[in-house]
Amino acid sequence: MKAIKWILIVLGAVLVCNILLTGVNILQKGGAYKGASVADILGVPVEKATAADIERLDKAAVFQLFYAAKAPAFTAMKGEYRAQTLSVGIMAAGADFFTHHFFGPGHWEGKAFFPFEKEKGWGYNLFKIAGPDGKEALARTRKMNTFVGPSLIDGKPSFHLDYSPYNGGAVHSMRDEIRVINERLYIGMGHMALGGGSINPAPFLLIGPSGKWIGLDSGK
Repeated sequence: MKAIKWILIVLGAVLVCNILLTGVNILQKGGAYKGASVADILGVPVEKATAADIERLDKAAVFQLFYAAKAPAFTAMKGEYRAQTLSVGIMAAGADFFTHHFFGPGHWEGKAFFPFEKEKGWGYNLFKIAGPDGKEALARTRKMNTFVGPSLIDGKPSFHLDYSPYNGGAVHSMRDEIRVINERLYIGMGHMALGGGSINPAPFLLIGPSGKWIGLDSGK
């Protein structure tokens, strides 16, 4: 009985800590959009902005950047893009660990999209894995539907990625939203029910120019 009691105490403590960390992580977003432009937030001309310019921002500024940016044209999102997480906020390490170890079969490397219809398409994620010969290879899996519509985060238009039709478990509730900085750089926000949903998204970048659309691995 004592062992069970201590297990319950430990589990309760872990739950309380997670709730507290989630609360701090949400507060670090910094509140609603304050009206600054993309160029003002980055401190450089929009057309010259790079991933490094976004990496130097704190979490509140990253969210202001997302609020200020606009949704890309639906048909403009085509091909394979490199991706990286943005390590901002108190829960960044946990989000990165999930992304690179549990989201797919290997280290997350990118996303791909194709506008198969006028307003609806689909895509997949890319993961670095060990190939049959022991060399590094890319796995193309974790399919999602894509469309442009109102954001679950701030109500403005976003390029949406909906994983629910093709994935189970925690990933079933995953949603990503993407907005454009310039023709080579995009800012995204990803969230799932397990992490608090759209009130607690994790930021990431997509980096172009895009490569050729390859398609899902066989049988995926």
